[in-house]
Amino acid sequence: ARGTFGLRLPPAVSPADAEAVIRELLADLDSVTVTFTGHESAVRHGRDNALTRAMRVAIRAQGGTPVFKVKTGTSDMNVVAGHWPVPTLAYGPGDSALDHTPEERLDLAEYDRAVTVLREALTRLATGWSAPA
Repeated sequence: ARGTFGLRLPPAVSPADAEAVIRELLADLDSVTVTFTGHESAVRHGRDNALTRAMRVAIRAQGGTPVFKVKTGTSDMNVVAGHWPVPTLAYGPGDSALDHTPEERLDLAEYDRAVTVLREALTRLATGWSAPA
């Protein structure tokens, strides 16, 4: 048997450690070959910084309610966060429980609202605006 694994792990588990455990568990199976791809670590930044404040204000300005969720999937954020010393976050419209499923869908009005939120948040950041901590 052969298997290729791309692991999505919580912030406390490193991909290298998970790979080592899996390889150890399969070590006695001579007919099993495993390959691992990726190895991006999950990213988690603090909830209170200029970026999150600008996003929360912009989301509320468009009638939304900001919600923090831990998302451990791979993205550009996971790749660059260790090399780029600035806060990062993931934001997007739609129901995140449906991400990357056959049921994933997006209402165009919700998409338009998300574009406005991003424009407002980025404008606030670019002009040096800061909300009270």
